[in-house]
Parts: sequence; structure tokens; C-alpha cells
Amino acid sequence: MQRSDESEQSVDELLADVERLTDDDMTDGVSDDGGRSEPSAATSTRGGPGGSSVRDRLGGLFSPRTFLIALVLSVGAVVVGGSIPLLGFVGRLVGLFAVAFLVGVVGSDRHYLEVGLAGALASGLGFVVSTLTSAFFPFAVRLLSEYGIAIAGVGAGVGALAALVGHYVGRDLRDGLTREL
Repeated sequence: MQRSDESEQSVDELLADVERLTDDDMTDGVSDDGGRSEPSAATSTRGGPGGSSVRDRLGGLFSPRTFLIALVLSVGAVVVGGSIPLLGFVGRLVGLFAVAFLVGVVGSDRHYLEVGLAGALASGLGFVVSTLTSAFFPFAVRLLSEYGIAIAGVGAGVGALAALVGHYVGRDLRDGLTREL
């Protein structure tokens, strides 16, 4: 329980405090003139002129939006590709390749990290779920308890490889189509 004399800080105030503490042009929360500085309205608002987005904080290396889109499409590709009879495993990889290829062709920037991570997560999850559903359940649970990390690791590695190759081919096609002769 909270005492009545304590006041709750709003989320905006907490974000402003974090922004003030992590501001690059300040040293340990002390401004250049030696006094405590208050965060300006520009730095405390998201997306404002002085504010920074998650992509800016990560140095432009990772786009959460692209990652989420690639993850949703990759999970869909694993489900659809795995549901094709007689293809199963190969269908999943073809689906991951196709999603990464699409992101490579459509996107103007390189998104290898996002696509590779999304492919790895979707494929690793697909391997674990397919192990649970393809074998007798008590045996599958025992198998996953002993070798689950290895099964998920192999799935993640193969999925990341398929996604990275697909993204590379898609980017190469985009480069070939947009280059002047």
C-alpha cells in the first residue's frame, strides 16, 4: 500500500527523468553551468524535435516495426508452409524464404537483423511445436525435456539461414531492377 503523503509519478515524468539521466550532452545529470537542469519540453515528448525514437537509440541498426511485421509474416509462413502435406519442413523454409524475399524487394533499407531474428524465432517455435504434435504426446514431452534446446536451436539456425538468404536475394533483385544501365 502507498502512504497518503507519497505522490505517484506519472509515466511522462518517469520518462522525462530517464531522458534527463541518459541525455548525451549532460554529465551525470549536471548541466554545463554546474546546476541541475530540467528536461525541456522537446526532449520529454516522444518524437519531438529533440526527442529520440527507439531506432535512433539503437543507432539505426534495428527497426522494431519491421521486426514485428517480419515476425508476424514469418509465423504465418511457418504455419502455412508446415500445413502443406508431404512438404512440412521444406514448406516452412520456403515460406520463410518467401517472406524474407518480399521484405528485401519491398524495403528500401537493409533489414538483415530483423528478418534473420524473425525467421529464427518463427522456425525455432515451429520445430518445437511440430515435435509436440508429430509424436506420441508423452514421448514428445520427454524428448523435448531432454533435447528441447537443441531442437529449437537447430530450427532457429535453419530458419535464420533461410530468411537471410531470402532477404539477400530480394535485395539483390531490387538492386538489379532499380539500377540504371
